[in-house]
Amino acid sequence: MAFKKKFIFPTSLSQFLGRQKYFRISLYVLIPFTFSALSLMWVLLTYGFKDKFKAAWSGSLWSFPVWGIVITVLTFLIGLLITLLILRPVRRFVQDAEKMPVYPKSPSEKERDRSKDDLEHFSLVFKQVTELLSKVEAKELFPGIIGQSRAMRAVFNHILKVAPTDTTVLISGESGTGKELVAQSVFEHSNRKGKPFIKLNCVAIPETLLESELFGYEKGAFTGAAAQKKGKFELADGGTIFLDEIGDMPLETQAKLLRVIQEKEFERLGGSASIRVDVRFVAATNKNLRELVASGRFREDLYHRLNVFSIILPPLRERREDIPLLAEHFCGKAMKPVQISPQALQVLLVYSWPGNVRELQNAIERAAVLAEKGIIEPFHIAPQITTSATPELNINGMESASLDSRIENIERGIIIEALQRSGGNQVKAAQLLGINRRSLVYRISKLGIDVTSLKSVQNL
Repeated sequence: MAFKKKFIFPTSLSQFLGRQKYFRISLYVLIPFTFSALSLMWVLLTYGFKDKFKAAWSGSLWSFPVWGIVITVLTFLIGLLITLLILRPVRRFVQDAEKMPVYPKSPSEKERDRSKDDLEHFSLVFKQVTELLSKVEAKELFPGIIGQSRAMRAVFNHILKVAPTDTTVLISGESGTGKELVAQSVFEHSNRKGKPFIKLNCVAIPETLLESELFGYEKGAFTGAAAQKKGKFELADGGTIFLDEIGDMPLETQAKLLRVIQEKEFERLGGSASIRVDVRFVAATNKNLRELVASGRFREDLYHRLNVFSIILPPLRERREDIPLLAEHFCGKAMKPVQISPQALQVLLVYSWPGNVRELQNAIERAAVLAEKGIIEPFHIAPQITTSATPELNINGMESASLDSRIENIERGIIIEALQRSGGNQVKAAQLLGINRRSLVYRISKLGIDVTSLKSVQNL
């Protein structure tokens, strides 16, 4: 009995190469090699054609020009074919990306900037897709930290780089920026995850008790020491210790802390036996340690030991594009379901937030209590915020912002309100504002408004 063997040809070069796992050629080699081979082939063909048809070649005036044109056309067509084969998956990816609802450009926008060629257009799409992916990564890897701005994604990048190591980390930032959340993230992405994570606030504990909390004590070490107690360092053995507000630690305690960091050993109060520990140190402060060192209130050697890898948290006023996300998050955590109106969000966006995220959370909680109909309006927000956020009401203040800054705040609020009403659609927002889209895009870029974040808020 005869059997016919069916042979299925690969539908594409990539499919063929995919089957032959051992046969992979880089495009940086394949494309130059292909055109070099074409050039060599034309030289050989020309040489052979000339020898074979020598008589006809010498007797005709148009044979050589025609041959040159044929070679040029064939080379162009082969080059075009190779280019199309290479760019086809790229073009398909770009088209699919632009159709996605989360893509920064509005899906209803059909016109494109004709001043850009394909390569510029592809580069722009790749950049925007990378931006989206980094935001998704930030949300997935750091669910406990609300923020997708570039400033916060830079912080996340630093966390991912330093977390797997045992390097000492110093987290700096104003009060209320979320330093403890960053310390927690460093621990959760480290190799010590699952081991102890011990926190200690150097301000919350009186100076007389701080050393006993850190180092522990032996029975009878002082009045009231009825039993032995392990300190924070001993409890953190094998894991991580987080020392918050390290800038407020007394100088005497700083000297003892320096020894623990350098030698990984200490003694309990009232004891003489050295205790060795394997601890990773993460510290945080809202003060300028360099200034404290200069004034003699912080040890310089301890500062250098702590400041091995520094993470600086930006204040909320420097990442205003995160405010809509934070506001929606805090609205969802309120005692009753509430939403925030565009007008109220505009007030929040132009306020300076000296208390940062913590102050924003308190403001939302207060407004949620007053919002009887479930919608937070500007009059529900604390007066000190609305007064400071409205330049017209602060025009005679001694600490009022500059005219340009106040105008930018007003403009930013108006544009964000239009984007909120249009669901992030820039074409519709431009129509609401009575300007063309190019002007809107320029203003969005100038004011640092994150349109993607506003779209995300609409989808929550």
